[in-house]
Amino acid sequence: MSLLKKIIGLVFLACASSIWVTACSDSSNAIGTAETDNPLPLVISDQGSFFVGGEVLNRGPDDDVTINQMYVEYQIPDGETSVPFVMTHGCCMSSKMWETTPDGRMGWSEYFVRKGHPVYLTEQSGRARSGFNATVYNQIASGELPAEEQPLITQESHQWGWDVLRFGPEFGVPFEDGQFPIEAVNNFWKQMIPDMNATLPEDNPTWNNLAELASQLGGAVLMGFSQSGYYPLEAAMLNPAGIKCMVLVETARCRHFWQEEQLEVFADIPLLFLYGDHLADAYDGNWQTYYLVCQELVSRINDAGGNARMLYLPETGIFGNSHMLMQDRNNQQVADLIIDWIQENVAD
Repeated sequence: MSLLKKIIGLVFLACASSIWVTACSDSSNAIGTAETDNPLPLVISDQGSFFVGGEVLNRGPDDDVTINQMYVEYQIPDGETSVPFVMTHGCCMSSKMWETTPDGRMGWSEYFVRKGHPVYLTEQSGRARSGFNATVYNQIASGELPAEEQPLITQESHQWGWDVLRFGPEFGVPFEDGQFPIEAVNNFWKQMIPDMNATLPEDNPTWNNLAELASQLGGAVLMGFSQSGYYPLEAAMLNPAGIKCMVLVETARCRHFWQEEQLEVFADIPLLFLYGDHLADAYDGNWQTYYLVCQELVSRINDAGGNARMLYLPETGIFGNSHMLMQDRNNQQVADLIIDWIQENVAD
């Protein structure tokens, strides 16, 4: 065997067998900062994956398929642990968004594990490894349904993402104080995948799946982001029993939850709302509107006897954050604000 083959074999064995995760990172993230970003080995007691929910759809004689399930991947840190976090991705993405950042730094999933929290990464029903119901597309292809019955498949552009995610005032021009690692934006674009939400029923199965997962875990923090930012609220309306807290990161939907019966449910669950910077400087100022509406929801929850906080980063002296807070250069600083609030407001 040649020396080169021996070296390749040793590297492969090291990557495949070790749970001391300090190397073997994605080679496409060439700007990784492993020496400073991962100072100690990551030690976990368990990791794995499973599915939550799902239902059997009968498409005809001897033709059953399972749909609307939710894929979950988890890591549990070694030693004493704190309350688990369940993280759900946003539009046009998968749970990859919580993992290694586009420029190779530690993402929130690993960082929260290092801070003693079991982390469960979910993929929305109808997306990525959760799969989607392909029945209608096959029925259209076979002529059973007309073409106009085809649900929309959303695949957003780089230009759309730059604006909505607040990377800068115009495409290709970043904000001067921007925290997003623009030098690695091409790695970020690879994370954006087709969004199959239009194939789902009006009551998104992800809501119930999140509530079921929280109950299975014996209590958890539900963290939603952007498109899924309000999913923890919907989950609480279905079954609040396992939801210890909700962290809503830059949600775009709050007005729907102003009703008295909803406020009564939320009053029993601590809530943290989180927004970054430049809310009025991109996307036609829509994020500023979303923020103000959610601030009103915070006030209503507190008036109903609840415990809700709006964490607007510029008010804490933290500037330049994009919509992708979990991938920004200061993502660990932002994560610490969440962890500190959880420690003060949520019992393990």
